Amino acid sequence: MARSTYSVTRAQSQLPRLVRRAESGALVGIARRDETVAYLLSREYLEAIVETLEVLANSAAQKAIAAHRAGRTRFVPLSALDPDE
Repeated sequence: MARSTYSVTRAQSQLPRLVRRAESGALVGIARRDETVAYLLSREYLEAIVETLEVLANSAAQKAIAAHRAGRTRFVPLSALDPDE
């Protein structure tokens, strides 16, 4: 993921272009006095971050991931879950 940093003043003057860059997958930093204070990122990227945080906060999901990594997960066809069969 490409990342560029712009001053607040420059970002204000180029906001539509920077939003398009963020929508296309770039992470755009905004700096004040040479310190990055904010980022522009796409909705898709933010949703992926939130989803990852939700999985990391879910102890059952973490146990399932650990079991899979340890080779203790057994997969069955979806049809095996169908109560009509």
